[in-house]
Amino acid sequence: MKVLLAASEAMPYVKTGGLADVSGALLQEYRELNTEVCLMLPLYKIVRERFDLKDTGLRVRIPVGAKWFEGRIFSHGSAFFVGCNEFFHRDDLYGTPEGDYPDNAERFTFFCRAVLEGCKLLGLQPDVIHCNDWQTGLIPLYLKTVYHTDFFRNTATLMTIHNLGYQGLFDVSCFPLTGLSRDWFNPEGVEFYGKVNFLKAGLIASDIITTVSDTYAKEILTAEHGFGLDGVLRKRSSDLYGVINGIDSEEWNPKKDPFIPARYDSSDLLGKAACRKHLIGECSLNAGGKNAPLVSLVGRLSSQKGIDIFLEAAEEIVSMGARLVILGKGDEHYQDLVHGLGERHKGRLFVKIGYDDSFAHRIYAGSDIFLMPSLYEPCGLGQLIAMRYGAVPVARKTGGLADTISDYEPLRGQGTGFLFHEYKASSLTECLKRAFCVYSDTKKWKKIITSDMGMDFSWRASAMKYLTLYKKASEGKQPVRGKA
Repeated sequence: MKVLLAASEAMPYVKTGGLADVSGALLQEYRELNTEVCLMLPLYKIVRERFDLKDTGLRVRIPVGAKWFEGRIFSHGSAFFVGCNEFFHRDDLYGTPEGDYPDNAERFTFFCRAVLEGCKLLGLQPDVIHCNDWQTGLIPLYLKTVYHTDFFRNTATLMTIHNLGYQGLFDVSCFPLTGLSRDWFNPEGVEFYGKVNFLKAGLIASDIITTVSDTYAKEILTAEHGFGLDGVLRKRSSDLYGVINGIDSEEWNPKKDPFIPARYDSSDLLGKAACRKHLIGECSLNAGGKNAPLVSLVGRLSSQKGIDIFLEAAEEIVSMGARLVILGKGDEHYQDLVHGLGERHKGRLFVKIGYDDSFAHRIYAGSDIFLMPSLYEPCGLGQLIAMRYGAVPVARKTGGLADTISDYEPLRGQGTGFLFHEYKASSLTECLKRAFCVYSDTKKWKKIITSDMGMDFSWRASAMKYLTLYKKASEGKQPVRGKA
């Protein structure tokens, strides 16, 4: 089977979130499984600066509305990049802290068509194109309409929703940019409350839809979590599957991690104690008493990640004796509030705005507890990495967090973390109190750590499930609906 992964980001090339981990990991897994696979990404400025790419000499000319834009195809192994300086030679991928780029509709209309034109120029005839999030949402619909040709007659599509909260919504004036027939701008097509919805295009036209955990696949069928697309998804529910994400077990391995000061595994946790001591020193934290756990939060600073209830609870958490380390970036409002929190509690709370990969490794290795108080969480990778490093997760019971963390049961002495239900600061602090209570019992805490570190969250099982779904997509290709 020939697989094309189409994404807006992928490790090791460029990353803003979990999508990059997924697409990069699948590329590696399929290589190891001897599956014919390639990846297509936009050629961002950061990729051009960091990697030695080969210019294939191939050019694509893409119509975006009434204008035509030229793109150049570059390669790096089995990864291909669509270069167009006007759209992608920028410091950020999708926007700045002040907001999204105003031409994102043009940028990713161009990219979706360039992926398909690039396939033709490169002679790639994939059996399936695995599309990811709204940035590639037009591809399945293009294959049913504008690109319904002999070249792609055997190509099926699988659309993965990594986060339904991001849909690629644009003003109705952007619809002509797509080159689609006006017949597609209706409630059964890409229209969404008077706007154009790129993700919806993928949902109505793809052969299979997946999302990144079983619980999230159920949640998005409800009005509470469906972000207005629950009706569309219920119509496609027989084609909707949950596939839990994995992590790179080589990159995230405390036994041989080059970024941490001491290596360790579940049979010998002395290295973790050394990592904890190092992190306290690196962040200039007061060590606190014996029962002062080191709590961390790594991720996007946004309401989806629960930053609002964390900020509401932070003063109480600090007063409970915890030491905190926060690494992340996101909404400018939250960045300012988190930074201010760090200034007020120097010695007890350390904040670094931005993303630092090596520092993230040291945080996971040195932390006792890892926070994920998410409003919703399609899958989450942070808790998987944290458990591998023996940082016990405290999280809200939603989406992939519910699927991957078992709440600690004190009577049985079993569990891999601590979960709370209500999205409230008080629920978060009560859950932390439960965790702190168990933390004070060294024997019980060590048992949780060894259970966490023994969990298998490698990518192989997920990759195999996707391969099964690719075959299903190929066997059950949807017919063309509507006009080109």
